[in-house]
Amino acid sequence: MATNVNWNPETSATQCKQIAAYLMRGKHITALDALNLFGCMALPRRICDLKEKGYKIQTQRIKTPTGKYVAEYFINEEDRNEN
Repeated sequence: MATNVNWNPETSATQCKQIAAYLMRGKHITALDALNLFGCMALPRRICDLKEKGYKIQTQRIKTPTGKYVAEYFINEEDRNEN
């Protein structure tokens, strides 16, 4: 079965830069935040890309107001100061 891959290196690079800058400011981000802020529909992939570049991104599960759990990504303060 063929997979529909729509991968644009320029878009992903731009999203990575935007997400990295956002996290480096001490912000936390969820997939919905990434979609609303940066038009990013593949936040886990962008996080993986950033980790491969050396960013020490942490993940935690948070409970939404509707009772569902989602992943939230962030960089600890001491790790932000290293870069």
